[in-house]
Amino acid sequence: MYDLISYVSRGKVRKRVLLNLVKAHTPTELSQIIKTHRSTTSRTILSLEKKELVKCLTPTEKMGRYYEITELGKKVLKKLE
Repeated sequence: MYDLISYVSRGKVRKRVLLNLVKAHTPTELSQIIKTHRSTTSRTILSLEKKELVKCLTPTEKMGRYYEITELGKKVLKKLE
């Protein structure tokens, strides 16, 4: 668990993505909220998804995929507070 906490805390964008995915968003919506490039946001979401901190709610869609934080992601955020 602490390896995930370390992973998230080392990246400013990672933490902001997790904090803002408590409500489901697309990468485009999220990039506007956290004021980063969409490509940066998308890469961050994919890396967090590989670590099972976020999940895709619409995996069959090619565009407009919605992502949300997982229970594991919520636990990691709680430890960072």
